[in-house]
Amino acid sequence: MLNLPQEAPVISAGANEVLVVTNADLRESANVTCWPTYQDFSVLLEKELAAQGYKMIRAHPYDEARGHGFISSQKEGSELFARIDPDAPVIVLLTAWQYSHHIAPSLAHHRGPILLMANFDGTWPGLVGMLCMAGSLTSLGTSYSRLWSEKCEDDFFKQGLATWLKEGKLEHDLSYLADIDASHAVMKSEAGKDGIAVGNHILKHKAILGLHDPFCMGMMNGFFPVKALTDIGMPLESFSQSALLVEMKKVPQELREACLKFYEDRGMQFQWGEDEASELTRAQVLEQCAMMIAMARIFKRFGLAAVGVQYQQGLKDCCPASDFAEGAIGSSERFPIPDEDGSIICEGKPIPCVNEVDMGTAIPQAMLFRLLEALGLPSETTLHDVRWGSEYEGTFYWDFEISGSVPFEHLKGGVAGAKGYRQPPMYFPLGGSTIGGQCKAGRFVWARAHYEGTGVILHIGTGTAYELPEAEFNRRLQATTPEWPLMNAVLDGVSRDDLMAGHQSNHVTVAYVAEDRIAHVLKAFAAQALTQGIKVKIAGGAKALL
Repeated sequence: MLNLPQEAPVISAGANEVLVVTNADLRESANVTCWPTYQDFSVLLEKELAAQGYKMIRAHPYDEARGHGFISSQKEGSELFARIDPDAPVIVLLTAWQYSHHIAPSLAHHRGPILLMANFDGTWPGLVGMLCMAGSLTSLGTSYSRLWSEKCEDDFFKQGLATWLKEGKLEHDLSYLADIDASHAVMKSEAGKDGIAVGNHILKHKAILGLHDPFCMGMMNGFFPVKALTDIGMPLESFSQSALLVEMKKVPQELREACLKFYEDRGMQFQWGEDEASELTRAQVLEQCAMMIAMARIFKRFGLAAVGVQYQQGLKDCCPASDFAEGAIGSSERFPIPDEDGSIICEGKPIPCVNEVDMGTAIPQAMLFRLLEALGLPSETTLHDVRWGSEYEGTFYWDFEISGSVPFEHLKGGVAGAKGYRQPPMYFPLGGSTIGGQCKAGRFVWARAHYEGTGVILHIGTGTAYELPEAEFNRRLQATTPEWPLMNAVLDGVSRDDLMAGHQSNHVTVAYVAEDRIAHVLKAFAAQALTQGIKVKIAGGAKALL
């Protein structure tokens, strides 16, 4: 006799009814803090749904014991969607960072219309979570629609919602992205020949991606199939974060002290305190110095092209945050890191560091590093969160802000322009320094890889970073996370709504390139990607540079 658990009652939607679910963090401290924003925004959505003749049905209740109503685990998400009518229309309302794997596997089996809806806010950035969820569903081959708004009052939002309610889908104009293939004239240009040579070098010699515990913070879009990486010549070397802790223990105290002194002597402004629970202490940064040294030794030992640390779940309870180590190791101006035999590792060169072990940024970071090094150009790379953006004097500027650090060469003033703040206790219980500051003005190439099936697709574009006036920069910094480095950027020929409609991640990779070399680098980068078997889409105004 077959004995399965009894099914719970089905959660369904009647005529002119829509189910709403909300997903967020695994960390309950963050969920409790972010819940009031969800409540406020859900009221705005509910009001507009009612105005269009629909009733909003909350598919899961507020939990008094936990102090929030978010889905906060894959177990919880799976149990909920097992009860939801698979043909019901579902809005996934996102008003905070969320772990996509909590519900993406269930959404992949849902037959009804799915709308990812985000608030467009800097302090409580559902847009970041939505971009991650969108990329994850794209990689799973799941049909969905996406929409965003600041206050649910704009015509773009109202019309988009009306279309989805009527048709069960909402399609955006993605003409800012243009496909190019190996028949494109760029492949025969001098720059293209450079890119082909670099791409072939990677295919022959490999660019090994060394990542400590991939699959960070639910980013399914950042965890690529092994075949996808193998096919493009960038195989995975997967490490346990426990191995990093073991390597850190080997770093003697005097070496940690020398490392910290190196940055203090060059003017980095650490915001020291005494309370380990809420302030930055020297002990925290000394541990981060040990982490950087350990990462570099692992990088050399395994012949890596890039190295990354998940940090979050698990490691956050074992040692201070990885951010200072990540930004510093990715810099050319770096403490001379001795291997155990005394030889200096990659002296004067950045070691590409993959924040949050996101393979979708590891690919362009490692590729750009190899290309820029071969061309004799500055080769520091980083990723940023697509965090927020707003207009200033009639121009929309993105606020790109990675959660902790960038290479010093990306900051205005370099090491001396960097400020070290304690990471917020809500996310980082054991502290650790950020590398905060204003990102410098200049031209850059940006990119992001995602996968569909086992094929890798790379979006490539160009843009300009601006040093906005102090008051405007500080407004944006205070509206996001002031401890983190902030880049104010305009993407060539790519509007706010373009990127929100077509980007497949909450992350974007950037590398500064001088104006007189940017066309050459763009062409070479595109040719390099095509040579490696990557499908290329050129974004916005970058098309004119080809």
